[in-house]
Amino acid sequence: MSDRPLPWAPRSLAALASRVYLYELSRRNRAFDAGKGVEHLDRPVISIGNLSVGGTGKTPMVRWVVQRLQQAGRKPCIAMRGYRRAGQERSDEEAEYLRGLPGCPVVAQPDRAAGLRALFATSAGASVDVVVLDDGFQHRRLSRNLDIVLLDASRSPLNDRPLPAGWLREPMANLARADAVVITHAELAPRHVLDALAQAVERVLGRSPVAVTSHAWSVLRTHDDNELPLEWLAQRTVLAVCGIGNPTGFLHAARAAAGNVESAVFPDHAPYPARRAARIASTARAMHAEAIVTTDKDWSKLRAYPQHFWPCPVVRAGLELRFVSGESALRELVYAAAGETTGQGQVPSHRSLP
Repeated sequence: MSDRPLPWAPRSLAALASRVYLYELSRRNRAFDAGKGVEHLDRPVISIGNLSVGGTGKTPMVRWVVQRLQQAGRKPCIAMRGYRRAGQERSDEEAEYLRGLPGCPVVAQPDRAAGLRALFATSAGASVDVVVLDDGFQHRRLSRNLDIVLLDASRSPLNDRPLPAGWLREPMANLARADAVVITHAELAPRHVLDALAQAVERVLGRSPVAVTSHAWSVLRTHDDNELPLEWLAQRTVLAVCGIGNPTGFLHAARAAAGNVESAVFPDHAPYPARRAARIASTARAMHAEAIVTTDKDWSKLRAYPQHFWPCPVVRAGLELRFVSGESALRELVYAAAGETTGQGQVPSHRSLP
């Protein structure tokens, strides 16, 4: 993976473009800080976002927050941008959430406030009593009660630059808007990287990250939704297929679980038209693959092809969020923001944040 979204751009041009980007970002943020263009809903809002482009583990964290709220008897919904391609009924993440979180409505459209109000007006949405924003840190049009920001330890923002010269949507200093910072992908980073991230967060916020998490595969699911243990991959020759923001964690887990692994990595949100799917099948056949393993997100598109299309079983990996530290502290913040009384949580002030 390149260390710049635009590796073809001359360095001086990219640096100039980054300065222009930061100027416009600062101007936009000052307007939101003053409350201009900020909308308030009549339900609590919990935002989960990041500083950078690409995958930092937002989907597992959104799923964790929704499940904790459901366990507390709340009726959450998810609001997201939704990267839907022409002719696609649902975006990748929308389909993934609907499969994995029964009973949780999902709004997927650029104008999240309008989409949420439309949902609240329906019989299915009338009972929704808390909103979870997927990728909400830069979506400052909606006021929120809790801002959770994820920092990916496998691609530390401390060594990065703002768009388009780097992957950062916002500089580290903008973490000052966050209520809680969570370091993710701890399993992919050495101790000194985790320590450096924690120290940087403390310098900006005046407090340490609330939690540190890792990701691990928990189960395999087949084409017909049967479950297989991870051990099924052991000693098998596997083709790992993905089109996600940061494939590092997926490929690391595939190599840890299987015997011999080759990979087919595509851009984030990549479609799988017939020609591309045929190439994947051909690659699997040529390497005598005994399985094709993919992500739940990619499965939203690959499931369009029947099992007999492939030369071997296609399985998708169930991803589990695991807390190295801070699970109870983060849970208390989530409950407090949603209005739950647990005895320890402190309700953050209702602010107009990203």
